[in-house]
Amino acid sequence: MTAAIRDSHWQIQDAKQRFSELIRSVQSDGPQFVTKHGEEIAVVIDIEEYRRLHPAPRPRTFKDWLLGGPTWDDELIDLVNERPKEYATQEDLTIFEGWD
Repeated sequence: MTAAIRDSHWQIQDAKQRFSELIRSVQSDGPQFVTKHGEEIAVVIDIEEYRRLHPAPRPRTFKDWLLGGPTWDDELIDLVNERPKEYATQEDLTIFEGWD
């Protein structure tokens, strides 16, 4: 392991004991690797790098809400398509006359 690589690797015990130094190294030298028994188990990165890799989700819009509604399965679509298409006739509506 070269000196440059070794400088960016921290044994887990050292990382815990010298956490502030670890963070300073992240800010000045870039990502820092944490090892356990010589095996890399974690990497500490700068917050800006994290935000670049994991952008915040955009706020949900009204359009997103409308499009995110329940999905219609084939059975429901068939029921909707098979419903009567006729509108009420004037004769149908006269039954309500005088109900005031």
